[in-house]
Amino acid sequence: MNQAHLHLLFNHLPIIIPFIGLMVLLSGIFLKSDIVQRTAYCILIAGALCTIPAFFTGEGAEEIAEELGINHKIIHEHEETAELFAIISYLMGTFSIFSLWLNWKKSKYSFYFNYLLIAFILVTLFFAQKTGTSGGEIRHTEIGAQTTIDTQNINQNKED
Repeated sequence: MNQAHLHLLFNHLPIIIPFIGLMVLLSGIFLKSDIVQRTAYCILIAGALCTIPAFFTGEGAEEIAEELGINHKIIHEHEETAELFAIISYLMGTFSIFSLWLNWKKSKYSFYFNYLLIAFILVTLFFAQKTGTSGGEIRHTEIGAQTTIDTQNINQNKED
């Protein structure tokens, strides 16, 4: 198994896990269950930690992709997006640790931090989507091509 295999194995986790954590957190808020909320915080922390192997296997995957003739510009765009996503993911994990601590201490601020955390998760998911799409475009040219096809179809429909 090479670095590209490992990168493909790990890179989906930091994208999927925050979404799962969000669903669990919303369930915990709806059910007014501290245990479910704490579970969500732990899931979010795990999601942030999963960013580490995805990030560190990216360099090796880049070398392999360039050997296959992939355009360096596309890889560089993904790398830049991934760096920002990693920082945001680490901040989400840190914020989740703080939220877990507030919940554990039964702080009156825990309720408010849940909503701040939800907003932070949504920002994280936005950058996760951008990073995932830019990574997918490296080997799945149909992702970028679909946008071009849609634009061409819209323009042709306007002409008709």
